[in-house]
This record gives sequence, C-alpha cells and structure tokens, in this order.
Amino acid sequence: MVRWRSGTVLSVRRSWRGAVELDVTTERGPVRALAYPDLVGSPEPGDRVLLNVGALVMGLGTGGYALVVALPDRLPADPADTGTTRDSGHLVKARYTPLQPILLGVDEEASPHRAVMAAAESLDGMPVVTADLHSALPAILAGVHADRPDARVAYVMTDGGALPAWFSRTLDGLAGHLAGTVTTGQAFGGDLEAGTVHTGLLAARHVLHADVAVVAQGPGNLGTGTAWGFSGVALGEAINAAGVLDGRPVGSLRISQADGRARHRGVSHHSLTAYGKVALTRADLPVPVGLEAALAADLDFLSDRHRVVSVPVDGLDAALRACPVPLSTMGRKLDQDYDYFLAAAVAGRHAAALLDAR
Repeated sequence: MVRWRSGTVLSVRRSWRGAVELDVTTERGPVRALAYPDLVGSPEPGDRVLLNVGALVMGLGTGGYALVVALPDRLPADPADTGTTRDSGHLVKARYTPLQPILLGVDEEASPHRAVMAAAESLDGMPVVTADLHSALPAILAGVHADRPDARVAYVMTDGGALPAWFSRTLDGLAGHLAGTVTTGQAFGGDLEAGTVHTGLLAARHVLHADVAVVAQGPGNLGTGTAWGFSGVALGEAINAAGVLDGRPVGSLRISQADGRARHRGVSHHSLTAYGKVALTRADLPVPVGLEAALAADLDFLSDRHRVVSVPVDGLDAALRACPVPLSTMGRKLDQDYDYFLAAAVAGRHAAALLDAR
C-alpha cells in the first residue's frame, strides 16, 4: 500500500512538459521527487509536500522518484470553468483514485472533434506499429523517418506503464517530431484524450491526420517474470484493434542478445506471447536482415499466425544515432543492446514502405 512522507522542497531541479523534478528533505533524509503541476500545483522552495515513497523505497520502476501527492498548505486554484457542467469534458481517468483528473475526451459531445469522431469508422489502411516497451518509440520513429521524413507519426499511449504522459522525457524530446500523442484508457496527459485504444487510433488518423500510428505503453511496465504477467502483453489486443478498424498491423519484435535474462534473449517471451497467442489478427512482423538464422525457431512459431518480413537495415544505423532523444532500454544504450533498437527501427521502416503500397 502507500508509504507516506511529509517533506519540504529544498530546490527545483529540471522540468519538462508536465513535470517538475525536486529535491525534498524529509524526517528520514533527502529524496528526489517528481510533481505534476497540472495535478498538484507548482512546488516552490519552502513548500511542504506530501509524498508517496512506496515504489522508491522498494526500488521499483518509478525512475527513482518519490511522487508528490499534494501541496497541502498551498493548494492550486480550481480550474477556470465552473466544474458543474460537462462543457469542459467529463472523461475521468485514474478513476476512483484520489488524484483522478476530469478531462475532455476527443469524442465527447463538448469536443471540437465530436463530429469527425462520430463519423470515423476506419483507419483507411493506416499502418499501426505496436511495441511492448515505451523505449521502442523513438527507434520506430527513426525507422519511419529514415525513408519518409515527411510522414506524420502519432503515438497512441496505453495505460500499462506510467499513467501520466508527463512522466516521459522521451515525449518531451520528441515534440515537433510527432504529430501528437493520444492517451488512452486510464492514461492521461496527451494532446488528445481517449477512453479506448480503438478511439485513440481513430483520433490519430482523423484528428491528428497521422500517416502511421505507434501503440505502446507509457514508461515503465508491470512484470512478474511469467509469460502472462506483463502489462505489455496488451499489445496483442492493439493488433486486434488495428485489424478491426481496417488498419495495417505491424508488430515490433522485442529482440535482444544483451539482456541478462534468458527469457528475453532472441525474441522475448513477451513478444512470443503477445503476437503468438493474444493477437488474433494477422500482422506483419519485420526482422532485420541478417538476424533470421539466429531467430529461426522463434520466427517459425510466429509465422503460423503472422507474416514475418525481412527488412534491410542500410541507413538505419545513422538514423538511430541521429535520434533527437537518447535511446535507452532497461538501462542499456544503443550500442549495449543494438539488436533491440534495430528491430524497432525496421518495424518503422516497414510501416513507411506500406505507405507507398496504399
């Protein structure tokens, strides 16, 4: 459950879109903390803050942060609207938690996009790239833009990892490179809010006018080390959603020769579960040329349900190294887990190729 601390802000460190990093002193020593100003207000040195330190104490994946729950002595003002009507939206996310935000859904009656969304039924063959980790997003984007620098790419963020999109420094760094972010399910803080992945995909296509959509959970994930106990398994359902909506599903395979865990070497067991068991719609699964032999057994298993596609890698090294944000997965940089990022990049390259075939 929640481990509470009360502390005092010593200094404001760096900030990025939607988030502020703080140094906070508590009765048990100093901690690094993260606040979301849209939820709790803007902390200043000297402010008292209430913190949730549970994941920090246990060493879990919250980026090493205590999380600011409230500035109890200096609460933010109410939103500008009256709060008594639905004119500014009534989409509730992080539902029935103390910090549930009430937002304007892209398809709500009050949304300026209501008419477009009400009429939207198809993705019109738009390629939809799915990945089980947030760290694949910039590499997929690099792969798309290596061949189609003019392509509009939207990110559809699911709620398997961080719920606030503001946690992601990657998204902050990709501003100007993405057509926009749609946060779906319980996730929030994107350019557009949607209740489901289906709505999020339709919004990416018809509101953000995306040529390609990338679906992945936010930073972090839930995992128990078992085949089914991983939040990224939901990408199989995203494949199904893309197929139902007449998109072109493209699965980014999680491939690694560097992960210390046997279950993630070669094609990760999470990819084998999500694509091989959960995804019922046929998808294209791109593989970097040169890796097919090393992955033969895993690819044979996946080819019973999907189309495995060998994709050339020329030019992708330069594209990955020119990425506008640092590439990192599970603490490993590009050259420390090269196959992982290359596999994501070929998924992006294949999606770009599908644009020419539409």
